[in-house]
Amino acid sequence: MLFSKDRKIMFESNEILEELPRHLMDLVIEQPYNEYTAQDHAVWRYVMRQNVRYLSKVAHGSYLDGLKRTGISIDQIPHMYGMNRILKEIGWAAVAVDGFIPPSAFMEFQAYNVLVIAADIRPVDQIEYTPAPDIIHEAAGHAPIIADESYAFYLKYFGEIGAKAIPSKNDYRLYEAIRHLSILKADPYTPKADIEKAEKELDEIAGNMGGLSEMAQIRNLHWWTVEYGLIGDVKNHKIYGAGLLSSIGESYSCMQPEVRKLPYTIDAKDVTFDITTRQPQLFVTPDFQHLVNVLEEFANGMALKQGGQSGMKKALESGGTVTYVYSSGLQVSGVVSEVFSLNNQVVYASTKGKTILCIDNKVLDGHGTDYHAEGFGSPVGKLKAAYLPLEEMDDKNLQKYGISERKDCRLEFECGVVVRGFLKKIIRHQGKNVLFSFEHCTVTYEEKVLFQPQWGIYDMAVGERIISVFAGPADPVAYQLHYQPPAERTHKIVHDEKALRLHSLYQQLRNLRENHSVSREGVENIWQVLRTEYPEDWLLTLEIFEYLMRNNINGDLRQGVEYQLSKLKRNPHFQKLILNGLEQIYADL
Repeated sequence: MLFSKDRKIMFESNEILEELPRHLMDLVIEQPYNEYTAQDHAVWRYVMRQNVRYLSKVAHGSYLDGLKRTGISIDQIPHMYGMNRILKEIGWAAVAVDGFIPPSAFMEFQAYNVLVIAADIRPVDQIEYTPAPDIIHEAAGHAPIIADESYAFYLKYFGEIGAKAIPSKNDYRLYEAIRHLSILKADPYTPKADIEKAEKELDEIAGNMGGLSEMAQIRNLHWWTVEYGLIGDVKNHKIYGAGLLSSIGESYSCMQPEVRKLPYTIDAKDVTFDITTRQPQLFVTPDFQHLVNVLEEFANGMALKQGGQSGMKKALESGGTVTYVYSSGLQVSGVVSEVFSLNNQVVYASTKGKTILCIDNKVLDGHGTDYHAEGFGSPVGKLKAAYLPLEEMDDKNLQKYGISERKDCRLEFECGVVVRGFLKKIIRHQGKNVLFSFEHCTVTYEEKVLFQPQWGIYDMAVGERIISVFAGPADPVAYQLHYQPPAERTHKIVHDEKALRLHSLYQQLRNLRENHSVSREGVENIWQVLRTEYPEDWLLTLEIFEYLMRNNINGDLRQGVEYQLSKLKRNPHFQKLILNGLEQIYADL
């Protein structure tokens, strides 16, 4: 068994889930399975049956096979933790989360081969499309397609790269605004004025984001591939994106000529999207390997691969926890507070607040958050007039520059940083110097005093260059990283008595169907209440018609139901849904 952070949520584990780091478990919830109504199950059943029928023509070939391989039921909402027994056979797992989670966390789950599944399900009035993540989107959209090995590789690789993308200060504000709006829209009882206010706030934030951060750009790539991707060519293509696979409305509309189809290239990183509406254009990849190629092209331009002044500038502007890596291999994880540069080269960098020093993503002994509670600062570069980088000097070479353990030393860097003090200890890793620890130390740069003897031990990172900068700490456990669950939770829908009575009608019909019970009297009782008290409910009317057809129940009862469907079809909101439902019923008989 595996427990969440507070040990109140317990579910069956597998080898994949056991590898999840503790900080990701902060966001895992228990699937509220008993809170799904019979109407919720009817929504799931309607969408899934439509998907299987229609998507067999337009989805990537692995989709229907993936439905079977991942153990997803057509007739009822799946127990997602039960899915893990089957998902583990293809090297993946699933966990439940509360709606949208922070993009960096989403990416990191993906890197660990774990699908995050929003536990809620869309209301019936959003059956064709919902702006909020829900179990239809996640379980029926994402899960089946990962049965394709080449696509699963891309998804995991994307998570690994995406989790390292550096966000901007505005990215989290945008995420919170999107989450807030999606929560309101997913609640059928939200006042219209509240939704309009949230939409306005989202528009204001989205319109003042400034330049796109790495996280914003990779989120765009994710949207146009994992969520809304097409595969083939611009004239002949199939669907593989989960947002399209889970939307019975958009899976049809996206194939129409009015939706522009563009070849997928790195340029998609700069194309933003609106989650509240259908997309005006989509991107087509020739195959899944092309997705990997574009992702690698993007990664090569990230601070993760570039480091240097541009990477440190992104880190400084983000205001969040990052890791920057010296050419010696030393990793510094914290919030960057100051960066000095000379001739486009970083010459000194410092952090504020808790910081850790790591090698190979593991904290150095004695260099955790307790020791570096107030930050860390160190020069970057070569010693003045030195032909070797400082990290590559052995004891003999160090002594040429007057550097020896247990002696007073003076280190002058090419950039002008000067370090004077008693060299207490040198830490090496794989033959490289990575950290010098000084007592009675003074550090200056130009006329600035960067460290004074009374401040204690001065630990100086060693490295000629900053070779990599990426989001998050190198050692999350040592950094005591936690993803605080969002303050605003998705709404627990509180139905009134009238809605509960309607749900009981759905349950009665479901019981008849699942028990293979043929009861004209039973279905007629359901119908009399439905047509009298809920004349606008098209979905249960459709299910009743299906029950009558399957069980050859004819006469006035069936005629009455048919007549009601014909009336409901006059409503433009229901017309296509009812016609598709009827087509499904006749196809299945």
